[in-house]
Amino acid sequence: MNAGEVMTANVVAVRPDTPARSIAQILSKNGISAVPVIDENGKPVGMVSEGDLMPRDETEKKQRRDWWLKALAEGEELDPEFIRQIEQADRTAEQVMTTPIVTVPDTADIVEIAELLSSKKIKRVPVMRDGRMVGIVSRANLIKAVAQPPKPPEPEPSLEPVTEISFPAEPPPAPARQAHSDVPPPDDVSADAFRSLVSHFEQDESARRADARRSSSEKHQQEVRELMVAKLSEDAWQRMLHESRLAAQKGEQEHLILRFPSELCTDHGRAINVPDPSWPATLRGLAAQVFVRWKEELRPHGFHLSARVIDFPSGLPGDIGLFLHWGK
Repeated sequence: MNAGEVMTANVVAVRPDTPARSIAQILSKNGISAVPVIDENGKPVGMVSEGDLMPRDETEKKQRRDWWLKALAEGEELDPEFIRQIEQADRTAEQVMTTPIVTVPDTADIVEIAELLSSKKIKRVPVMRDGRMVGIVSRANLIKAVAQPPKPPEPEPSLEPVTEISFPAEPPPAPARQAHSDVPPPDDVSADAFRSLVSHFEQDESARRADARRSSSEKHQQEVRELMVAKLSEDAWQRMLHESRLAAQKGEQEHLILRFPSELCTDHGRAINVPDPSWPATLRGLAAQVFVRWKEELRPHGFHLSARVIDFPSGLPGDIGLFLHWGK
């Protein structure tokens, strides 16, 4: 048996910028002791366990097991003392995760995986396929595999760009298009028959592209509707400020704090593209809320906010970016 046959495909993962408090709540809610940290391409870059969230002071480390049990016992409402410890340095997954991370391909034999876990003194290992994480194999998976007959491999997960990430199974394939009734038979070896095959391929390809454009447009409009009614949470605002601080630490003088479709502007981004000084009045939804928070809280402290068109699909303004500036 190999990793692809015994792995857990529905994996909860976090981004490098996920706050320590959020990680603790994720572990508590899902009843797990560790989560992989993945980048924007779905590649694991580290692992955060309950031990990584504990204090590093030797005296406090002796008590960390009791703290963790107490935190889990209270469910999502974590113990206040535990929260104080994990928030005191405003740490993120990138700052507390264990690296480098050990991975195995989905073809790895479970005996090899067991030897790897033992030699590395680790409890779990991400499973990779084509450069992406598709699951995770833990000691429990190996024990279960030995105790029962083999099962078919689980479907490859897909990655959604959110802080708490679940890997759902891929949806069933769309039904095949009905075959053309005028497709020449396989034994028709003539130039006309081959040209007919080319024509049918081009028709199918054109229909496929039309379906893809329609699906993309529906997804885009759904995003616009969600951003129009979304509320800017305090956690989201603080995350924007934290990411901006990290950018400043890297020597950057501005940071993209929000990217949104031009439809969120009353004029579809034309004032921003000109640029017209009155562009803030065109903002709606989440973009308008971000502007107000900057105006009330950050502008008095010397920060500037600008808007730029990021792309131009079909020659028209596409996505808009709000950039926070602190440079001279």
